Amino acid sequence: MHTKIITISQPASCDDAGGRAPQSTITLAVGLNDNRLPHIVAITNSTDRNSADCSSADKADLQFPQTLDAGLSISEFPTLFPTQAEGWTGTPAIQVNRGGVELFPALKVTSQSKTSDSFTFEATDHAAGLSLTATIVIGDEGLIRVDTALTNTGATPLTVARLTPVVPLPPQISEIQTCTGHHLRERALQRQPLTEGLFAKDAHMGRPDFNSATLLAAGTTGFGFEHGLVFGAHVAFSGNSTVFAERTPYTHGVIGGGELPYAGEITLQQGETYRAPRLLVSVGDGLNAVAARFHAYLRSFHPELVSRPRPVTLNTWEAMYFDQSEAKVLALADHASSIGVERFVIDDGWFNGRRDDTKGLGDWQVDRSIWPDGLHAVADHVHGLGMEFGLWFEPEMISPDSDTARAHPDWILAPNAERMPVEARSQQVIDLTNPEAAQYVEDCIDQLVGEYHIDYIKWDHNRFLTEPISRASALPAVHRQTQAFYDIVDRLRARHPWLEIESCSSGGGRIDAGVLTRCSRVWASDCTDPIERADIQRGTSLIVPPEMIGEHISESPNHATRRTTTLTTRAAMTFFGHLGIEWNIMKLGDAELAMIKRWVELYKERRARMPQGDLVHEDSTDPAVRVDGLLAPNRSYAVYRFAAVASSREYPYGLVRLPGLDEAATYHVRPLGGTELYQSEMSPNCRTRLDWWSDEGITAAGALLTQWGIRLPQLAPEHCLLLEVERI
Repeated sequence: MHTKIITISQPASCDDAGGRAPQSTITLAVGLNDNRLPHIVAITNSTDRNSADCSSADKADLQFPQTLDAGLSISEFPTLFPTQAEGWTGTPAIQVNRGGVELFPALKVTSQSKTSDSFTFEATDHAAGLSLTATIVIGDEGLIRVDTALTNTGATPLTVARLTPVVPLPPQISEIQTCTGHHLRERALQRQPLTEGLFAKDAHMGRPDFNSATLLAAGTTGFGFEHGLVFGAHVAFSGNSTVFAERTPYTHGVIGGGELPYAGEITLQQGETYRAPRLLVSVGDGLNAVAARFHAYLRSFHPELVSRPRPVTLNTWEAMYFDQSEAKVLALADHASSIGVERFVIDDGWFNGRRDDTKGLGDWQVDRSIWPDGLHAVADHVHGLGMEFGLWFEPEMISPDSDTARAHPDWILAPNAERMPVEARSQQVIDLTNPEAAQYVEDCIDQLVGEYHIDYIKWDHNRFLTEPISRASALPAVHRQTQAFYDIVDRLRARHPWLEIESCSSGGGRIDAGVLTRCSRVWASDCTDPIERADIQRGTSLIVPPEMIGEHISESPNHATRRTTTLTTRAAMTFFGHLGIEWNIMKLGDAELAMIKRWVELYKERRARMPQGDLVHEDSTDPAVRVDGLLAPNRSYAVYRFAAVASSREYPYGLVRLPGLDEAATYHVRPLGGTELYQSEMSPNCRTRLDWWSDEGITAAGALLTQWGIRLPQLAPEHCLLLEVERI
């Protein structure tokens, strides 16, 4: 078989204003053959922009396999959308039907075009009555974006069951890693061999959920944060979806993903088009490099993250739960302002009848029994103190015990008029695919944002979407419900350009690149225990930039785990993200308030110096240790966190490496904020002091710090410290 190969590459770019050196360049080669859809020949990751340019005229295909006995007459060699019509024996990438009868499309390319960094083609199957358009783009950050659209060109309705583009894996890829978890333990890493068969992480809850794959990473044996060729795939969608790796006896494997619609959910009339969620693929040397491309991609949607420093936030939830009153909230706001808080957020409990979690959702009117004059007194007071004002909403949910539900029972997603889905926290899902319900929800939020000049919304989503049938359309509603959510958020942000929205979903249940192009903050977990957060935040950072991850200092013992930790450990674990406080600080004494204020000041100093740092994680051989770093783009400054999350097999802890530094430079290393901050962290078993551990610190070569490391003071288990590293 002969093929023509074209090459597209990551756009050339200079160092940015912060001096960030560009990563290695991503180049993608596409093979074009007669009678087949395009296939990816290679995705290369090189510092030489020209080394992987495979462009060629028509010539013998270097990769297409021979045909052997006991199979089809064409060998298996997957395209971007492998189907049975091309001899693919794995999961078909395109599954469609008419009238419940499966179609088997055999698409032929009818047009194609390319630029230096993009390739687009259109393919049709006239007999099946459908047309496919796909575009592959390599962004400035090196992230590969695959956008796909399927159009019904036939005379009868076409139902789409699957449209999941794939990317091939090179032969040295042998392991896959995804995330698993549950409420209070989101995004825990899990790993397994890439074996023959299908491994898929499917989401059927109407959101990615706690055990979302987050990033499906496929890499060489033993790959880690710092080393090993890694391919990472993510579906930018907040509804039901799948991301998968598949290997047959005839291929090295593919990774891909897309939406998982229910039967009949996506039905196209003649001329209508379904646009699949964007598939994002990152390639790099280690997970740190793979994640960095996602971080740059998501930051590009939120320039305000640099122009508006991330405000220190106080949220009332763990401070008072539902026990709100105007006097208590005003007093808490005064305390918050005194320690340097810049955003004050009232959580659940401010609206009509909401004294617990059994009623009131959907009645988005201020409860006058708590707030006689509405929220004006609080909003004006908070703004007068120089803080932003935020409010909690759960717009997609509704309590059966609410005035809204009683007036509009048909607004609830349900399998039929006789039966409701299983309740969760005494709530159901309001049908945003019903235009009247969607308009009501949007109008309520819009009116409150305008009246009180709300600066920030904590947008919660606490319920699975199960049995989600719209009684307005009699169709499954997850796809259109997700789009309706996107549309409401987009319109609110357009009308109120100052408004920031956080994606919260029972904590970390809706974190994906679809929602994060709209929301500039996520709540990673309802668990604020710093020891649990060490890994929750690591898993979240596989795609989310650190300044978009809400990380709060909370009370000890922790409300979720009852673990007791020091204030230093709790503050250190929040230091790289978007700092907040989740605590009734009114009951603290002057010494504790002064300590929190000190940590807030240190955070603001770091924020001013590194509003957006490069996040790295060390590949430690000690399972009791977590080493994370936040580095200035030009590597002139960094902060590292050493966390002893358990008792170590090493005694004392071994050398600690500081990855990501300029190995040709020399650095000054010292405890961030001075040694006094860490007295509570030290092991009681130390018989001697560590020579260099002082406020002045030491000077060391970058190569020594990254390749060999330094000795840190012996911490007691479940304690943390921070290091400040500055180039000299």
